[in-house]
Amino acid sequence: MSDFESRSVAVPADPDAAVPARKRPKPGERRVQILQALASMLEQPGGERITTAALAARLGVSEAALYRHFASKAQMFEGLIEFIEQAVFALVNKITTASPEDGRQKVARIVAMLLQFGEKNPGMARVMVGDALVYENERLQQRMNLFFDKVEATLRQTLREMAATSGSISPTADAQVLASVLTAFAVGRLQRFARSGFKRLPSEYLDAALTRMV
Repeated sequence: MSDFESRSVAVPADPDAAVPARKRPKPGERRVQILQALASMLEQPGGERITTAALAARLGVSEAALYRHFASKAQMFEGLIEFIEQAVFALVNKITTASPEDGRQKVARIVAMLLQFGEKNPGMARVMVGDALVYENERLQQRMNLFFDKVEATLRQTLREMAATSGSISPTADAQVLASVLTAFAVGRLQRFARSGFKRLPSEYLDAALTRMV
């Protein structure tokens, strides 16, 4: 079960209840079910582009039912991206505010967390690297680009503080270079994971790789 599914709302069934069971879930519950189904379909290695018809069939509803909760398929993907942003940056904030800890340890933990998140959520990994967004609205890819820009900015800030403390004569430049390398490394690992049909894990030799870079 992915992190997305474990944090979602469950809709219990009670066939022995005295009153008739509610046939339709509440609007918020249905939105979660749609996003769960979309994330699950994205976890199929080498899966083709997901259509609203296929998504509706997966849920056993009509396409019109989907559009009562999302104005477009792009909005459904935006729902997944919002989950990624909220989950990842909540953890990033927890790492960066932890103390006392060496800056190198913090940046290594951020990169490791990002890769572990993708590994636990294969469908989300495909969204993060853009594979699931091909032929979708361009703004979705732009939003994921901004996501990684924000990750890189966080790494850069942490590394700059560390470099300045250690007496580097060029803390800003040093931080900029390493933050860029670490972000590219994370994106590359996630891309390889998605394009290998989820066989090449992002965490492969991760500790050794981070030790060499950081």
